[in-house]
Amino acid sequence: MHYRNGREAKNGDLVLSLDGFGNAVINAIGVLHSAVPGNDYCNGGIAPVQPTNKSACIVDCLHLDDVMALLIEKGLDKRPVGK
Repeated sequence: MHYRNGREAKNGDLVLSLDGFGNAVINAIGVLHSAVPGNDYCNGGIAPVQPTNKSACIVDCLHLDDVMALLIEKGLDKRPVGK
C-alpha cells in the first residue's frame, strides 16, 4: 500500500485524504485504519482525530489551503494512474 507520493502506507498513520477525482479538495484528516496490504484504492478507513485543548502556537501552524497549494505545486493533487 502506498500513498500518492509513493510512501508506504501503514495502519495507524496520520493521513490527509484528498478528493480522488481531480479536485483540489481535502476530504478528511485522521488516522488510517483497517487497510489491507495489496490495494491502493478504496482500502481502509479514516478515524477522525480527537479535538484537543492544546494551545496553538501560530508560527507552528499551516492553513490547510496553503498545504493544498504546496501539494498542487508538487503535482500531488492528481491521483496516479491505476495499475
